[in-house]
Amino acid sequence: MKDRRLLTHLAPGHEGVIAGVDAPEGLRKRLAALGFRAGRTVRLVRQAALAGPLQVRLGSTDVALRPQEAEGIHLRAAVPATP
Repeated sequence: MKDRRLLTHLAPGHEGVIAGVDAPEGLRKRLAALGFRAGRTVRLVRQAALAGPLQVRLGSTDVALRPQEAEGIHLRAAVPATP
């Protein structure tokens, strides 16, 4: 689908809806426990310099992810967040 992208390609301040998580089972379970499930809206708050961790907001919870962990999170309908 044309409107799908990876969480790592999201710009700070933008959000999308999780379409799926493609990761090894252990990481997939850990991400699910943190709330990364299909249908949830995520917002990229910021990414540290030099390919550092991403700060992602799920509802009212902020989570820091390594770029390698975020690469398996597929999004759909990425749009600018409303203030």
